[in-house]
Amino acid sequence: MDFARYRPHLAATLSLGLPLVGGHLARMGINITDTVMIGQYGVVELAALVLATSVLFILIMLGSGFGIGVMGLLATANARDDTTEVRRATRMALWWSAIHAVLIMPLLWYSGPILLALGQGDEISALAQQYLRIAGWGAGAVLWSMVLNSYLAAMERTQVVLWLTVAGIPLNVLMNWIFIFGNLGAPELGVRGAAIASIITQYTALGAILAYALWLPEARPIRLMQRFWRPDGPAFRAIFVLGLPVGLTLVAEVGMFVGTNLMMGWFGARELAAHGIALQLASIAFMFHLGMSNAGTIRAGRARGLGDPQMLRDAGATVIWLSVGFALLTGVIFVFLPEPMIALYLKPGDPDAPAIMQIAVSLMFWAALFQLVDALQVQGLGLLRGVQDTRVPMWLAAISYWLIGLPAAWLFAFPLGFGPKGLWIGLMAGLATASVLMLRRFYGGLARGDWTREPPAR
Repeated sequence: MDFARYRPHLAATLSLGLPLVGGHLARMGINITDTVMIGQYGVVELAALVLATSVLFILIMLGSGFGIGVMGLLATANARDDTTEVRRATRMALWWSAIHAVLIMPLLWYSGPILLALGQGDEISALAQQYLRIAGWGAGAVLWSMVLNSYLAAMERTQVVLWLTVAGIPLNVLMNWIFIFGNLGAPELGVRGAAIASIITQYTALGAILAYALWLPEARPIRLMQRFWRPDGPAFRAIFVLGLPVGLTLVAEVGMFVGTNLMMGWFGARELAAHGIALQLASIAFMFHLGMSNAGTIRAGRARGLGDPQMLRDAGATVIWLSVGFALLTGVIFVFLPEPMIALYLKPGDPDAPAIMQIAVSLMFWAALFQLVDALQVQGLGLLRGVQDTRVPMWLAAISYWLIGLPAAWLFAFPLGFGPKGLWIGLMAGLATASVLMLRRFYGGLARGDWTREPPAR
């Protein structure tokens, strides 16, 4: 391998990707502070928050396709210095994000009866509905922030996204302290207070990122908000066609994990707790791969805009090998040093702690293998998004996760008797299938020249 050839790609990818990794970790940190602080308030309230945020997360993931999907298109347009295309695509992505936020409100408003119909308890369902009726008003801010994050990332301005997200952590903690517990003269609102705190944090972050995007000197010629209210039919349709498959792909993957969580619950509370610990540790490590995938999307989009297949090939190889290297590193840690990490989640003296530790340690071996295939599939997806190929990957994801992953998880866990680790084998099977299919499609299209010539890929 000619390392000199890859050095500029490595520098560019890390410069783009590491701030995005930090941003993803900071967003996870905000969610963790919500969980920890409401957990200090009450057990029932914590259960309601976990349930409510799971519902909201799935609905936001569906709408996030417009913000995530537009990233590659914007990178391509920036590479061509096409400010008109940047403005049109970003504005219509904001339109679709706002429309989605409005459309999900009835589901959130009447979530209580829906949760009851799904077998949840009366008190938890009522509290979850209270949370969602307030938190739902922040969905638009979250989705708009995703679009603007992509807008800035496509201009390779990723560090500001990191610092604005990090700044949201202490603000969220302060607002939680005020509204959950009723400090500084505010009423004690419990889960409703957590929802109010989230909205304040989300709209503050949106205001800051929008102000920066409008102030940025090199972005001023784009005139992003000029005649924002005017419809743009072609761009409106293009963003829908590009973004909806991305959202459905994300929901398909989330659905596989939700399904395995439900099946793990069939084994018992200890197994579910151990599974949750292993999965969260894997999720923390996954933030690196997700950030590199975002960087890969931008680099691939830029190569497409320049019509440079060699740049596209080298950029793809760079993010893949970076991700594989990190997966191997975290895999070694997961296999040989799992106990100190797992112990952070266990209460000393808890009679169930030794059993949970034993189960979680056994799952960490599979989490190490899981990291590798998860890294490959997310890099394949990121590169395909960069070349604006989203529709076929949606079907590949559905096949991988719903026809391979979930059935394999059930088969290995129950009929074949592998127990809890069988569910992880199923997750690996789904993600491994996705990684092969996504990378095969990317490199197949690259060999044919599909990604660096017009018309845009599907």
